Amino acid sequence: MSPPPPPLGRARKRDAQLFDPALCDAELVDVRSQFTQGRWARARALLVGTGDDWDRRGHRVVVLAQTPAATAWAREWLLAEPESADAATLLACAAVFAALRQKGSPAAAEEACRRAAALFPADPTPWLGLLLLSRAFGGDEEFSRHFDQVRARHREHHHAHHLMVAKLAERALGSGQDPLHEVYDFASWAAEESPADSPLAVLPVVAHAERYRVLAATHGHSPESAAAHWAGRRARQVLRAAFDWWLEWERDDHPRNRVDLNFLAHAKLCEGRPAEAAALFHRIGSHATRAPWSYPDRDPQKAFLAARGVALGTA
Repeated sequence: MSPPPPPLGRARKRDAQLFDPALCDAELVDVRSQFTQGRWARARALLVGTGDDWDRRGHRVVVLAQTPAATAWAREWLLAEPESADAATLLACAAVFAALRQKGSPAAAEEACRRAAALFPADPTPWLGLLLLSRAFGGDEEFSRHFDQVRARHREHHHAHHLMVAKLAERALGSGQDPLHEVYDFASWAAEESPADSPLAVLPVVAHAERYRVLAATHGHSPESAAAHWAGRRARQVLRAAFDWWLEWERDDHPRNRVDLNFLAHAKLCEGRPAEAAALFHRIGSHATRAPWSYPDRDPQKAFLAARGVALGTA
């Protein structure tokens, strides 16, 4: 049986931390606070200690790269250690996020990512940076090439697969509620190609949420259209399979597992199963993610809190 919801005062205190991209990585949160003040030695130790845990490395680099003055501090680190692949990768990803905020040049960010990739050829993280960059500025062919480079280095790369699903969901807008849309086929293929304990088992649910985002933005959103999207036979099958996977495997050790739990909780509510969503909300805690609660064009905090209230019976 799920534990009772937390007292209201504690919930409000925890809600102040909603949408922190660090999620449940407490070590990363501590290092990030020092990195923002220019103390990059802890960031260095963190990335060295992460080793070739590629999903965790990508998660940590992306979070650090989004901090204020990340470019300046990473550049200082690289000046001190010119051959450091960690410093070069962090600087490259900081350049990517600067370009995404229209504060830097996409061409310069691409060059930085390629320099970092040359320093550490086995690392998929610079290619993740290029994937993020081509998601915003590149074409389909370039995006697919960068995805292939990430997957060649880590076949189950979590962040890269989520980006690919979001990209594929935006194709063939006129096909509407097509159960054979390529995003569903890709997600099913990736899940089936992965080991039994892989979090990519939840990817088909992510595909349905991303396709819903696109269809709602294109054709308009209504409670009826939302219900129809999540009531189809294929949607019910993937939701049941993903929830069963979570009950059996629950990869709480994965650095981005709260991303999956948010997508699964959102889908369970859309499916009309608040009791199952409640169990997921207890595991999510304060680690909400903007996607999919912002779909379609919603305030993610209001949407998350309202959904949690419905599931936990505190609305």
